[in-house]
Amino acid sequence: MASGEATVERAVREVYDAHFGRLVGWTTTLIGDRDLAHDVATEAFVKLMTHWHSVQDPRAWLYTAAANQVRDHWRKRGREAAAYDRFVGGRRTTETAAEPALDTATRLTVRDAVESLPERHRLAVLLHYFADLSVAQVASQVGKSEGAVKRDLYDARRLLAQSLEAVR
Repeated sequence: MASGEATVERAVREVYDAHFGRLVGWTTTLIGDRDLAHDVATEAFVKLMTHWHSVQDPRAWLYTAAANQVRDHWRKRGREAAAYDRFVGGRRTTETAAEPALDTATRLTVRDAVESLPERHRLAVLLHYFADLSVAQVASQVGKSEGAVKRDLYDARRLLAQSLEAVR
């Protein structure tokens, strides 16, 4: 192994030791499946190794990479659910039809509320509030100015407040 590769591996190992557990916990909160969250975090670290020389802030980069994977996961799940609904279609039994519907307060979770945000707001919220990145770090990761990120966060809070007000 070349000296440069060993240095990169050592540096990534330090970042891994410092952040892997929290990254798995964060993705578990977003996905609700610890095994899948572990896979997402591991994949983020594999990608970090391949991009190491171009990464300025490894922690922020990892959370962004994981957030992108989580977003892809929920998109895929949404497509799968839509396909299932189309396939099942009108095959509901009378037992299913007779079940009482859950009220909005029961159905709405923080994850649902955040997932319902427009894409530009969702990533800023995930990185700032859930991954605890600063506005400057979020701006760097998403390629926007700090002012644009602040505006996205402001708009996201407004939209989330409206969602929660509807639950009352």
